[in-house]
Amino acid sequence: MPVFDFRFTVDAPVQAVSAFHFEPGILKTLTPPLMLMRVHRFEPLAEKSISEFTMWMGPIPIRWRAVHSNVSASGFTDTQTSGPMKSWTHTHSFAATNETTTEVHEHIEFEHFGGLRGIRSRILFPRFALLALFTMRKLITRREIRQRMAKRSNQS
Repeated sequence: MPVFDFRFTVDAPVQAVSAFHFEPGILKTLTPPLMLMRVHRFEPLAEKSISEFTMWMGPIPIRWRAVHSNVSASGFTDTQTSGPMKSWTHTHSFAATNETTTEVHEHIEFEHFGGLRGIRSRILFPRFALLALFTMRKLITRREIRQRMAKRSNQS
């Protein structure tokens, strides 16, 4: 089964990074600017909560449904229950590297369907596309958390 790992640091305490990922609307926030997404259902992040959305890869709509598990302040897992892949399990982990820096680890285990059905997911989700997506999410995460921390600091 293919695996994709992506790690980056954020100049913020682990509590701030975790809280950011628990915000309502986070899925839209983390969507890169050139990717269109429509969220159909996004329950507050909790054990067995569900998210359903459609993202457009160019003109192609991709419907996705995921269930969350192992939800804690140090991360969570979302598992595709229906969507373009035969299987997709994405674990988000947050670990303090010191009091003011957090490492985010994105670990994805996935499998394409075989035959003609698998061609679409292989074209839409090659390794370089995952790298581009998670590089954008890294930049968005850093920017958004920096802005939230600055706002809180100004309000104090």
